[in-house]
Amino acid sequence: MRGIFLAPALLGLSTTAFAHDAPSGWKYPNSCCSNIDCRQITQTAISERPQGYIINATGEVLPYTDGRVRLSPDGYYHWCSAAGEERSKTICLFVPPRAY
Repeated sequence: MRGIFLAPALLGLSTTAFAHDAPSGWKYPNSCCSNIDCRQITQTAISERPQGYIINATGEVLPYTDGRVRLSPDGYYHWCSAAGEERSKTICLFVPPRAY
């Protein structure tokens, strides 16, 4: 009987089973990530224009006020795109805080 209760733990099931970690160790939120959608990207992968952040690979524009734009906990850019594809739509974009 005890083995039945241990099985979920042995399978690695938890409330965060679908999230994965950024290279610096913070967890991408489930709302942005399906274990393959998010990754750290270089600063050159993103451009800033008056209309917002531009995803250079796709040309997609995310206005600064877009709910998909979030502050990056580690100061690096992270991009979550559908199925983790380079040419798919943005789910979330984590941006470093702006210096002032």
